[in-house]
Amino acid sequence: MPMTARITAAVAGIALAMTGTACTQSMPVTDELKEKWSDKTLFDIETETLEGKPLKMSDWRGKAVLVVNVASKCGFTGQYAGLEKLSDRWKDKGLVVVGVPCNDFGGQEPGSASTIRQFCTSRYQVEFPMLAKQSTKPGGGQSPIYEYLGTRTGKLPGWNFCKYLVHPDGRTVEFYDSRTAPDGKALEAKVRDAVSKVKTDEAAKPAKEESSG
Repeated sequence: MPMTARITAAVAGIALAMTGTACTQSMPVTDELKEKWSDKTLFDIETETLEGKPLKMSDWRGKAVLVVNVASKCGFTGQYAGLEKLSDRWKDKGLVVVGVPCNDFGGQEPGSASTIRQFCTSRYQVEFPMLAKQSTKPGGGQSPIYEYLGTRTGKLPGWNFCKYLVHPDGRTVEFYDSRTAPDGKALEAKVRDAVSKVKTDEAAKPAKEESSG
């Protein structure tokens, strides 16, 4: 990314952090989308890992899942550390933190899968599952993950590092914007409530990045 673009993106990120402007967008929920997702949950979606391997989100059925649209060059990128901390603290209780790289906002995730992986691992020691780069924006190119989450909540990310907390039933979904600290008390209280609904045998299963089927 050119220096001018990086400066502009950084300034935009600071402004968003201070004001919350455009941290959230409305999802155009049509009757067609309501019908499409009426009998489905997050766990019915199939996707790919960051390395391009198939992944069935049904591998996480019955767990609480925190979906975050991440980016490597954002003013909020430091939240990776908090996300890893949150994952470490709650994964044995049944929480799966999932990073979804996204280049929708400020062009702040321009790199290849290998570049993203190297950055996350070397800078923040990320061990939670990372998916292939996907778009949050409504329309033909929207990720099914965000189509579902947007349809359930009526909300879409307006910037990087927005968060959806999906409860173990796969249908109860809570949205938190970029300013919500992943290791803050407010979100952790919600995570505690979500994992309290996880059955013990489900919590014991490790989160998978690659589908076994």
